[in-house]
Formats: sequence, C-alpha cells, structure tokens
Amino acid sequence: MTRFFVPFVVALFATMLFSEAKADVFKFVDASGHVFYTDKPKHSGYKLILHSAPVLSYVSNNAGVTRFVGKGRGERPRPQLSALHAQRQEEFAPLIDAAANKYSLDPALLHAVIRAESGYNPGAVSNKGAAGLMQLMPATASRYGVRDRFDPQENIEGGARYLSDLLVMFPSNVKLAVAAYNSGEHTVKKFGNQVPPITETQNYVDRVLGYYYR
Repeated sequence: MTRFFVPFVVALFATMLFSEAKADVFKFVDASGHVFYTDKPKHSGYKLILHSAPVLSYVSNNAGVTRFVGKGRGERPRPQLSALHAQRQEEFAPLIDAAANKYSLDPALLHAVIRAESGYNPGAVSNKGAAGLMQLMPATASRYGVRDRFDPQENIEGGARYLSDLLVMFPSNVKLAVAAYNSGEHTVKKFGNQVPPITETQNYVDRVLGYYYR
C-alpha cells in the first residue's frame, strides 16, 4: 500500500514547492495499514513528517493580494497584510493597545504574536486545539481566566497576560519569551534557556521577530 502512495507524495511535494508559501506534510496509517499523506490533516492521528521551508518568491492571487514566500530560517519575512487582515488589524487595534498598556507590553510585539498566531482571525482553530486571536490552548485559557477563547477581548487579555509573565520569567528576553509562547516555558527551560531545537518553534520565533522588528 505504501508503494501506491509514492507517486502521490512526489506530486504533493512538487505542488507545495510551486504553489504554497509554507506546506507541511503529514502521514497517517489506519488500523488496516493503509497509509495516507496530506498537507491539511483532518484529525490528530496525522503525524508531521516533513516541514517544508518556503522558497523565495512573490505570489499574487486572483484578488490581487501579494504574499511573500520566504526562504526559511535566516531570512525574516516582510509580507504585506491582505486586505482582510489589515481590516481585522484595525478592528482589534484598540483591544490590543489596551492590553499592551495594561500589562506593560510593546503593542508592536503583541501585534506580531497575533499576526503570526492567527492572522487576526478571532475564529482560528489549530489542529492542536489552540483557538482565537492569540491561539490559546484550553489549559492556558483556564490559567488566565479566559472563559470564551473566541471572544477577542478575553483572548487578547489572556494572551497578553501570558506573554507578560513570560517576559518576567525570561527577563526582557523577547526571543525566549516568544519561543516559550509557542513551545511552553518548561520546554525553553529544559533546553537551558535557549530557543528549543524544534523546527516549528525556531520558525515561529523568526516569523514573530520578523514582524516585530520590521
């Protein structure tokens, strides 16, 4: 059965290289031993087997929205916000600024995290169960008293508090705080207060700092 899917995987990889800014490949083996590959897993049974680094190019869609396709770690992306993202950014800016002021955060950093996490989409849900603008996991939401993760004000409030706590935990080290926001503070500590050698986290840090320092 695995041999049957080899041509599919090759075609899938080729499609990703030429059409997607970032496309990961996931694999799932069912109870009968059938193997499935996809870049859009539908359940938690799929396992990440390839994290594809983007190629350097600019792509315009039919709506005329230009997006940056980066080159991977070492080159911080400078993408333009889509019209929808720009609208949402403006819509939620007052809540973001208020939370940043309340928890002594740089609003630009909070914007960078939200942009990387959800693209300012309050209804975003990850395949790991994170939800809302700042992609709060259920445990984090509970920890910071967020009852409705899809409520923009509650979500931003909880995420800002968490980010503020991380900046205290890793004194004013934005890079480590951002890494911990993605992989958890215990993971960062486990690796000696360094950005964990986890591809997802390293790419996440580069993306957030790219948005923040641009």
